Amino acid sequence: MPPEVARVINGYAQPTRDGVHHLRRLILQTAKTATEVGPIEEALRWGQPAYLTRKGSTLRIGPHRDASFALFAHCQSTIIASYAQAFPGWDQIDGNRAVLFDSPNQIEPQRLSHLIRHALSYHVTRKLV
Repeated sequence: MPPEVARVINGYAQPTRDGVHHLRRLILQTAKTATEVGPIEEALRWGQPAYLTRKGSTLRIGPHRDASFALFAHCQSTIIASYAQAFPGWDQIDGNRAVLFDSPNQIEPQRLSHLIRHALSYHVTRKLV
């Protein structure tokens, strides 16, 4: 983990930090198993940990005003909308912007990995896989 990303995560309150670490592991694990994704870069974007690929759209993780933490996607993409349509009523969604969580226990890895894979390969696939 880059030192600047570690500093930001370590500055979060404990519940947020735990959730962000959980999402980070899921993003990196999903990227590793998705051959269409390619290399992933971990950096800060808009002051939050961000995950970027050449073939995808940036994912960010961090606190949210309406929840302890969130997984953010680019709001002008169809990433969140496609996810919400594929899994209606399963998660708390903030428009086209984010999936919200109050506890790491709310993260369902199998379902959420679809969103992550979709985002990280967005410019190749453009649909939820």
